[in-house]
Amino acid sequence: MKVELFVPCFVDQLYPETAFNTMRLLEKSGCKVSYNSKQTCCGQPAYNAGYWDEAKEVGTKFLNDFNENTYVVAPSASCVGMIKGGYNDLFTNTMVHNKCRNLQSNIWELSDFLVKVAKKDYFGAELEGKAVYHDSCSALRECKIKDEPRQLLSKVHGLEMLEMKDTDMCCGFGGTFAVKFDAISSAMAEQKVNHALEQKADYIISTDLSCLLHLQGYIDKNSLPIKTMHIADVLCNGWLESTEY
Repeated sequence: MKVELFVPCFVDQLYPETAFNTMRLLEKSGCKVSYNSKQTCCGQPAYNAGYWDEAKEVGTKFLNDFNENTYVVAPSASCVGMIKGGYNDLFTNTMVHNKCRNLQSNIWELSDFLVKVAKKDYFGAELEGKAVYHDSCSALRECKIKDEPRQLLSKVHGLEMLEMKDTDMCCGFGGTFAVKFDAISSAMAEQKVNHALEQKADYIISTDLSCLLHLQGYIDKNSLPIKTMHIADVLCNGWLESTEY
């Protein structure tokens, strides 16, 4: 099965190991993975800020960087949700309408792809401790992902998964929301982290590093005894030594 890897811009810059782990998981699932080094951004920051012309320009490059007839997989439900939803506003009834629709049908968030397409939910991962799963807004509402990450995490040796209160509530990041409404955003992060601590969790796990970046910032600022982890990093933990790509 051929797969093109989409690495969101902030993952590329801040969490490259998560991108490598995404590739490792896809390869362990039997996929032949390719990566176009010319790829950049999906256009979501500009789109969310109301700069649709600029978002369309970046989105057009995205459509040209990927094969519309090949599976495209990303470790970010937020970016996948942008392409599946936001691109309707940018490219409906344009010259690239059909190409956009084809790509929308073939792009997948990692956990969703592993369970539904690759049909694989066990990777021999090991992680000792208790964890809660955070349903990001994009994963739950835009990509309709809920059970797939939990199915994958239930197979991790040594990991006890717990459900925290209001797991489907926003963490407060929301892209530019965290900048424009800092006090509200921080309060939402505090609430989310406190719900995790109530379960005595060691980890908060999610499909979206944007959420985890926000939550980890609050955790570090307050020196709290909990850590955030992306699901790709959890699923590769304990079974694979570092591999150079």
